[in-house]
Amino acid sequence: MRFGTYNLLNGLIITSGTVREGTLAAAVSSLEADVLALQEVDYDQRRSGETNQAAIAAEAAGADWWRFAPALTGDPAGRWEPADPLVQPDGPAYGVALLSRLPVLTWSARWFPASPVRVPLQVPGRRGLVPVKDHPRVALAAIAIGPAGPFTVAAAHLSFVPGWNIRQLRTITRWLSAMPAPQILLGDFNLPGRVPHLVTGWNQLARVGTYPAWRPRVQWDHVITHGAGHESVRAVTAHRLPVSDHAALTVDIEL
Repeated sequence: MRFGTYNLLNGLIITSGTVREGTLAAAVSSLEADVLALQEVDYDQRRSGETNQAAIAAEAAGADWWRFAPALTGDPAGRWEPADPLVQPDGPAYGVALLSRLPVLTWSARWFPASPVRVPLQVPGRRGLVPVKDHPRVALAAIAIGPAGPFTVAAAHLSFVPGWNIRQLRTITRWLSAMPAPQILLGDFNLPGRVPHLVTGWNQLARVGTYPAWRPRVQWDHVITHGAGHESVRAVTAHRLPVSDHAALTVDIEL
């Protein structure tokens, strides 16, 4: 089975600075993932054409089981309010999504408040470092039915604030540990290299650069597992796609 994670950057095509529904759908379809975690997903946002990006991606992926979990409602670049990740929004929202071709038995989510710390970051389209305010984060988990029975898979997008993201990751792995094994966590952790393995003890199934997409040098995007080791991995691929400043990451796993 192919598991993937892809930070969409709200569907932005880096070369043109535009968002196109067809380009997003084609990028997702090209991954041929059985389970795909998406981050920076827009819902009814003006900047992305007031579309439901999770629904667009699910159709493109051929995923009959999917869920969007908002971290916030409103404008992520402006005024927003904390969201209930298990309540589907009735207006603009922003969060993560999890898409599955495999049947899903149950969904659950964990919401995390924003860090109070601003961090200087490189922002697409801006010169130099820009102080950026954090926003709430969310992890979305599904208990799915695989060839060998139930297992757990989750999507997460962690804070860019150092230390804050490590605490979020440890909380998520403890939470998932109570669910059916193996547990597979996919996402943009904003943590480089081997750090996710070192701070959780979970198996890190991919070691490949994912950022920036046009010349990947740093790995922010990860697939970590408990109960499925490196011997289960059949292939690891970083995909350079037109959408986003992140490469998509897929790992073929035999469960």
